[in-house]
Amino acid sequence: MADLPISLLPKATTGYSDSLMVIVNYNTVASGQTESIPFSAVTQNGTSGTSGISGNDGTSGTSGINGTSGNSGTDGISGTSGTDGTSGTSGNNGTDGTSGTSGNNGTDGTSGTDGTSGTSGTSGNNGTSGTSGFSGDLYRTTSSTLLTLQLGNTGTFVVGTNLGYSPAQSVLISYDASNHMNGDVVSYNPSNGNMVVNVISFTGSGAYSSWIVNLDGAAGGDGSSGTSGTSGVNGTSGTSGTSGTSGSSGTTGTSGTSGTSGSSGTTGTSGTSGTSGSSGTSIPTPPFPFVYGLFAATGNSIPVSATTVESTLINGGVGTLSVPANGFAVGDSFRADFGGYLSAKNNDTIRIRIKTGSVILADSGPQTLTTSVDDIWQLSVNFTVRQLGGPGVADIATLGVFHTTKQSNGAQGGFAFNTVNDTTFDTTVNNTLDVTAQFSSNSPLNSIYTDIFILNKIY
Repeated sequence: MADLPISLLPKATTGYSDSLMVIVNYNTVASGQTESIPFSAVTQNGTSGTSGISGNDGTSGTSGINGTSGNSGTDGISGTSGTDGTSGTSGNNGTDGTSGTSGNNGTDGTSGTDGTSGTSGTSGNNGTSGTSGFSGDLYRTTSSTLLTLQLGNTGTFVVGTNLGYSPAQSVLISYDASNHMNGDVVSYNPSNGNMVVNVISFTGSGAYSSWIVNLDGAAGGDGSSGTSGTSGVNGTSGTSGTSGTSGSSGTTGTSGTSGTSGSSGTTGTSGTSGTSGSSGTSIPTPPFPFVYGLFAATGNSIPVSATTVESTLINGGVGTLSVPANGFAVGDSFRADFGGYLSAKNNDTIRIRIKTGSVILADSGPQTLTTSVDDIWQLSVNFTVRQLGGPGVADIATLGVFHTTKQSNGAQGGFAFNTVNDTTFDTTVNNTLDVTAQFSSNSPLNSIYTDIFILNKIY
């Protein structure tokens, strides 16, 4: 076998790196056999050359017997890495196919012009408003004037202004449910609210300065509403304008200009309003035509006995016997009923007078009596105011009926009298009722007193 240079010897594939494979023929082995041993003592230091082209892998030989490891040689300096080869160019992408061209949009047809709007019809005229019904009178009011619960004239106190009060109307002056007065209006000034009332009855006692004043009696219901007026006639509607012709359809293009709007029709005049229905009837106002009490005696009168002095048959009670100045109305009518016991000396006389103050409204004149001992007597007096005014103008008619019944035998007697006073009666001043009796002698057998007396207003 010919010798090879060391640089051409192959590196060992097993054992130590960088060792050389040395093939030695030993005479001790059979001819034609080889033995591979590692030979680490042979090294070559130097720069690494460029890597050659790798050859094809040979078939692996059988592994030789491992030799003893030699000493490691010093590492040689690593050679510089070879430069990377340039990358090949990428293949070109295929070109996209061209898109088909879009068809052109057709132009829009022009819009037809709008037809002119028809003129609006004239509106019907509004009907004239019906006249309003009269406003009802107002009565409820208040007063802060200090007043005392008592009979007779209240004096002037102040209430609301512009109310509907008139003389002789019945009013209720109330502090609360337990303290109030009933009376008749004497006078009322709507400009300043000054009012005077003649109190004919009261409940409670004391003096107060917070009053509610109203008509004495519940208010009537509202009158029925008048019928509504007829509605005015509606105006005729205007004719509609003709529609514009439609533009021909076709390719879309520019929009046609809008037609001008038609002018609005003039507004019609309003229809006349129907006349208002007649107002419902009003309830009557005081004085009302019904009976109500003015006075009631609550005890016996002082007996008129053994005297010729004219003396009253009236004592205390509840209510009032007075009508204030200008408090009467034409037609005011009253009835007084008296009763009690009478004793008399035979043939003596008794005289009954109906009076207001010193004015005599009726006079029975002397009436002769028979012997009487506790006879039951009754006096009924009716009078009507027929004319208002001062003396010589005012007029009042009075009828009196005096009746007796003997307790001993039931015998009855009596007398009547009727008088018209149109000379001294005066409605412009305060009038207070009085009834008197007068005997012709002062005999102790003569005696009369009242145990019942009621005064009513009957119209």
